[in-house]
Amino acid sequence: MERLSDVLRRTAIGAENTARSSAGADVPKSDTAPDAELCPVCDGLGWVSRELPLDDPDFGKLIPCVCRAEELKSERFRRLQRYGQLEPFAHVTFDSLESELARYAVNEKNGPYVDALAGARKYAAEPDGWLVLHGPAGSGKTRLAAAVANEVIRRGLPALLVSVPDFLDYLRAAYAPNAETPFDSLFEQVKEAPLLILDDLGVQSATPWAQEKLFQVLNQRFIERRPTVITLSRPLLEMEPHFLSRLTSPEVATLLATGAASSRLRATDALDLPRFHEMTFANFDPRTYDALDRRQHQSIEGALNTSRSFAEQPDGWLVFTGDNGVGKTHLAAAIANHCRAKGIETLFVVVPDLLDDLRYTFGPQSDVSYDELFEGVRTVPLLVLDDLGAHATTSWAQEKLYQIINYRYNAQLATVVTMNISLDELAQDEPRVASRLADPRFSIAFNIDVPNYLLRRNATPQLSESRSRRGRG
Repeated sequence: MERLSDVLRRTAIGAENTARSSAGADVPKSDTAPDAELCPVCDGLGWVSRELPLDDPDFGKLIPCVCRAEELKSERFRRLQRYGQLEPFAHVTFDSLESELARYAVNEKNGPYVDALAGARKYAAEPDGWLVLHGPAGSGKTRLAAAVANEVIRRGLPALLVSVPDFLDYLRAAYAPNAETPFDSLFEQVKEAPLLILDDLGVQSATPWAQEKLFQVLNQRFIERRPTVITLSRPLLEMEPHFLSRLTSPEVATLLATGAASSRLRATDALDLPRFHEMTFANFDPRTYDALDRRQHQSIEGALNTSRSFAEQPDGWLVFTGDNGVGKTHLAAAIANHCRAKGIETLFVVVPDLLDDLRYTFGPQSDVSYDELFEGVRTVPLLVLDDLGAHATTSWAQEKLYQIINYRYNAQLATVVTMNISLDELAQDEPRVASRLADPRFSIAFNIDVPNYLLRRNATPQLSESRSRRGRG
C-alpha cells in the first residue's frame, strides 16, 4: 500500500492538472485504433465542445463525449479508491457482506452484526455526522467502514481511510525538513477530508502529542459535523474522557455495536483447547524442575515472576526463548488465561496454525475473509504467538508475520512470543522481525535456560529402572 502522504500529494497534483486541462488544454489524443469503429459524435476523439454564443463563459471548453462517460466514471472510481487507500478493500461492499451472511451459517446472523450492517448501509446512503463502530477484534468493524467508503466513492464522492497509528507516523515524519509533504498540508488534508474513516482509534500510543493531534482532528470535525466513520480498537467506555464525550454525543454520533468476534477468529484461538486452557500460574511449579543448579533455578523463577508481572499489567512485549519443554508455552498460556479472566480481549495462536488459517480464507469454503481474520489478529489487545520460527520460511509466510508484528510494534499492542530458537538465529531468516522483538525500549527478551523438563520427567523412571537392574546384577 502506498504511503498516505504520497497518495495525498499525487491526488493534489492530479487535481491541479485536471483544472489546467479543463481551463484550455488541447483536445486529448484518441487511443482508438485506426480500424476501430469511430464514435459518430466525436469521431473517436472522446471529447466534444458545445455550440454556444461567443460571449458564453463556457464557449470553447471541452467536455467528455458520451462514449467516454462510463470509462471516465470507472477511472474516477479507481482514482478515488487510490486516494482513499481503499484498494486492499476494493471487493468489500454491502452486497458482498450480506452475501456472506446469506451463504454461511455464521453466528453474526443472530447477533448485532446484522443491525450494524443495516445501520452502516443507511449511513452510507446519506453521510451526516459520525458513525462509530465498536466491538471486539474480528467482529467486522473495518470491513463495515470500508463498505461505507466504497459506497460513497461509487457515487463519485471522495473518502479517505487511514489507520490511526499509521496516520500518527506520517505526521511525525512530516516534521522532517526534507519531508515530501509538509506537516501542515498533510494535517489539513486529513482534517478537511469530505468523508474521513479513522480505523483503530484507541490503539495509538497514549503520548500527549498523539492525543493532542488526534483530538484536534476529531474536535474540528465534531464541531463542523463533518462525515466521519470511526472504528474503535478497545471498549467504548475505556476511551479517554475527551474522546468519549464526542464519540457518544447523540447530536452528532451514531453508535453501532458489531457484536462478537467472527466464528473463524474464535476457531483460530487455541486457548480453549484443553491443553492450553489448563495451563495456569497455579499449576506451574518451579519445584518440579529438580536437579537444577542455582543459575537454572534463578532462570525459571525469573521467568515465572516476569510472567506474573506482565499478566497483571500487559504492556509492551514479552519474548520467551529456550529449548523445547522448558515451560515457555505454559507461561504464555498462563498469561493469556489470567488476562482473559480479567476481561482483557486475548487471542492465543500457534504460528504455523495461524498461517494455515490465513491460507484457508482464500478457499471457497471459508466463512470469513482474509481481511477480517488478518485484522482481528493484528489488532487484538493482547496477542500470544506461540512457536514463532517453527513455520515454513516461505516469502509469503515471512511477509504476513512481519506485517502483523510490525503493526503491533508501531501500535505498541501487548504481545507475548515464544520461540525455540534464539533471536540471533531468527535474525538469519527474518531480520526485520528479530529487530522488533529485540528492541529493549519496548520488549523484554527472556531466555529460559533450563533442561527439557518433559524429556527428563519421562526419562526418569526408565533411568531408575536401568540403575536398579544394574544394581541387581
